[in-house]
Amino acid sequence: MDLEDGWQVQQEVSRRLALTIGGWKAALPGPGKLVVAPIYAPGISQQAAVLTRPGVDSVKVEPEIAYVVARDLPARAQAYSEQEVDAAVGSVHAALEICASRYLSLADLPFPELLADGLVNDGLWLGPALAATEAPAFELSWQIEGEPVQQAQARHPNGQPRAPLYWLANFLRERGLGLLAGQTVITGSYAGVLELPLQRRVRFDYGGLARFELSFAAARQP
Repeated sequence: MDLEDGWQVQQEVSRRLALTIGGWKAALPGPGKLVVAPIYAPGISQQAAVLTRPGVDSVKVEPEIAYVVARDLPARAQAYSEQEVDAAVGSVHAALEICASRYLSLADLPFPELLADGLVNDGLWLGPALAATEAPAFELSWQIEGEPVQQAQARHPNGQPRAPLYWLANFLRERGLGLLAGQTVITGSYAGVLELPLQRRVRFDYGGLARFELSFAAARQP
């Protein structure tokens, strides 16, 4: 399987699930890597209490910045400029990508397999709009209920948080898909993966850009 195969499997999964694509995760591509995957609308939450997969006792999240698209960027022959993409962004939010995989173990899996699986995306928590323009780096702090505050120097992996958004708009344009109004785009983790417990409040502060709190709970078995 190569990258194109992985992308095609991912798209076929979306067709068979018949779920609305509520957004995308993306990062700038690199040698042997194509970082793009759909985020299904049912997995996007703005509630203070978020359900995760059944049968788990913790949840893995990645602190992100999310761009909510307010204007369609449909497929077309001409490339979109950065200015056109910026004009299509309606709001910018703090967000947490919820991470999980269909594989029991990710060790030694080739990247196209991860791409086919949706790059461990299992949903998105969309937080408050930022109080100021997004930054390439900030002081991230989070506090699990009953525990001390933890801090990390958060930094966008591509240096420019919107760079993957510009790339994604044109990748989808070339593929005949486009970005749609209402979709949400995340562009890379600022602090890697954080593992959080269930049933306990967690407070986040994105360096003063946004503050929020939430909790996670496991969904009931179907």
